Amino acid sequence: MARRVTALVSERRNCVRVELDGTPWRTLPAAAVVAAGLLLGTELDRVRARTLARERRRAIALGAAARALARRDRPAAALAAELERRGVARPAGEEAVARLAQAGYVDDARFAAGRAAVLAHRGFGDDAIRFELEQAGVACELAADAVAALPPERERALTVLLRAKTPLAGVRRLAAKGFAADSIEAAAAEARVELAFD
Repeated sequence: MARRVTALVSERRNCVRVELDGTPWRTLPAAAVVAAGLLLGTELDRVRARTLARERRRAIALGAAARALARRDRPAAALAAELERRGVARPAGEEAVARLAQAGYVDDARFAAGRAAVLAHRGFGDDAIRFELEQAGVACELAADAVAALPPERERALTVLLRAKTPLAGVRRLAAKGFAADSIEAAAAEARVELAFD
């Protein structure tokens, strides 16, 4: 015999405490209660209980994804991995990421462009930026587009080289920061630095 909802009490953080047949049952996300159509007097039969469980998983996944994005922007793959790490089931996590992407909260192209600009400002070369973006879960094409939108690598290399304490320190920094050999050579030529490669 199905039990009947006898109380719905609002709790902290958008949660609702549900009582069945006058006995406290569970505290659930308000979004799940609403989506499952749980009202005072409704019976919690098997079908409604399954719907409620599915909606609860969705609400938990969406809440965890929103909290993860509140701290910092992430690409879709990184957000899905973070949700899985937090114990969110893969289907619910993927659905939450898809919903947030559809709403514009998750945008891999925006993430790639912003992260590429930050890394370029910190003195990284194109290869290092591309690698960093791909490690974060950005598709190769989007990483390439983000790098292509940056100021030319040769100009950035010259800036790094001119700021270095010594020419040799500048060249070492460029090599360590993922600049291409031709960009290093072009920057060195423009700065009139002699390079000796063995």
